[in-house]
Amino acid sequence: MSEHVEIEKELEKGNIIQVKPRGYSMYPLFVPGRDEALIQKTGSDGLRRGDVVLYRRTGSILVLHRIWKRQGDSFYMVGDNQREVEGPLPASQIRGRMIGIIRKGKHISVEHPVYRLYSGVWLLLRPFRPGISRGIHRIKTWMGKNRMGE
Repeated sequence: MSEHVEIEKELEKGNIIQVKPRGYSMYPLFVPGRDEALIQKTGSDGLRRGDVVLYRRTGSILVLHRIWKRQGDSFYMVGDNQREVEGPLPASQIRGRMIGIIRKGKHISVEHPVYRLYSGVWLLLRPFRPGISRGIHRIKTWMGKNRMGE
C-alpha cells in the first residue's frame, strides 16, 4: 500500500502525522533530511493566507505548500522556494494543516510570533524567493567550507 494512502488514513483517524518533506520547493523553511512537519487533519474553515497545508494534486501526489491566497472555498498555493502560484484548488483536495516543525529535535509551533512574522515576510517576497534561497545556500556553503579550513 502506498505511503501517501497511509498518511491520508492516519489523518482521517484524527492522528497528527510527522513527515519529512522531500525536495526543495519549501526551502529554506524545510531542509530535506533535517526537518519534519507535524500535520493535523483540518477543515477549510480556519485556513488562512500563510498556512502550510498538505493537499493532493488531482490524480497525483501529496504536496506540502503554503496558501498564497484564498477565494471562498478555492485556494492558491505556492512553495516557499517558488514563484509560480498553483490554483485554484478546491478545499476538497486539502488533507491537513501543518501545526509545527521539528528541527534538530526541537518543536516550533506555527503559532509562534517569529514563525508568523517569517511566513508573512516570505509571502511578500514571493517574486524574489528563488534568488534569495540560492543566496542563503551559497552563504551556508561558503561558511561551511571556511569552518572546515580553519
